[in-house]
Amino acid sequence: MLRLTDAQLAFVTERHLATLTTLRPDGTPHVVPVGFTWDAVAGVTRTTTGPSSVKAANVRLAGESGRARAALCQVDGRRWLTLEGEMTVVEDPAEVADAVRRYAERYRPPRPGVERVVLRLAVDRVMSSRDLH
Repeated sequence: MLRLTDAQLAFVTERHLATLTTLRPDGTPHVVPVGFTWDAVAGVTRTTTGPSSVKAANVRLAGESGRARAALCQVDGRRWLTLEGEMTVVEDPAEVADAVRRYAERYRPPRPGVERVVLRLAVDRVMSSRDLH
């Protein structure tokens, strides 16, 4: 199980946005700003999005070919943290509700009445600035 340092854990739970990088079918990166939550017990991040978003489509298409790699990068001044791993699209209503609850705790309640899926990143690699080691 992947574990973050105390400094990394503190940073990843601060209220910041991040960039999510997924790969388009042609292999080029698609990078967008997102809010996300970190689940230290499961070692995963969760980002909610619309089921027809480009990022969800990229993950679905990459998954068909075997591996949907993705990276989340949170930056605040000179501090940064990148979480990388396998990403999947989750449509399970219970996990979507849990992700929305976690998002509301970290950021603010999202717009109601919007159809959502979860982009779950199973983190297997962490990179960070020196002060977060």
